[in-house]
Amino acid sequence: MGWTAEDFGASHEGWAGALLADGTEPGPVSLDPGGGRDLRQTREWWAYTGILDRPRAAAARAACACGWRGAAHYPVDPRPQDPSGLYEQVIEGPRDDWERHLDEVEARTVPLPAELADLLDRVEDQLNNLAGQAPVAALKAVAALERITRSVARDAAYIAEADDLSWESIATALGISEKEARSRLTHYTCRR
Repeated sequence: MGWTAEDFGASHEGWAGALLADGTEPGPVSLDPGGGRDLRQTREWWAYTGILDRPRAAAARAACACGWRGAAHYPVDPRPQDPSGLYEQVIEGPRDDWERHLDEVEARTVPLPAELADLLDRVEDQLNNLAGQAPVAALKAVAALERITRSVARDAAYIAEADDLSWESIATALGISEKEARSRLTHYTCRR
């Protein structure tokens, strides 16, 4: 149920996290979808209902997998007048806060040259048009792009490692965690 941004992967998955009345963030709660074998955990505000020995959320705030937490607190009314609209009402503020956080993450990343960013947008438009008119030709073009990106990614990963760039600087430039940066570069260098 979390929010994701394709550009940043799991490094910046966001959610509306719970806050207790004393302002602390509770630990995750386990959810059992029915079988008992697929227990899942969440920190989302809606799971903290006071039922089943769970604490009751007094407020929600934006949270991100990178550890960032939003400053604003959004009260959770334990007895809303319109329960059907409570979910959207509570998550609207935290989601906006998380999206501003992503804007800040994006601002720290390495910028693409404007000419390349424009070219990528035009390629995407062309491929979308081609997919509707000539899907097999679009598939052929995608295969060609995959070959190009595989080769360029491998070379760029080798050069980044040879340049002795720190994992922290690579991660910041890509807007992802150091662990994800290492994984991505390893993936690129191992692809054939």
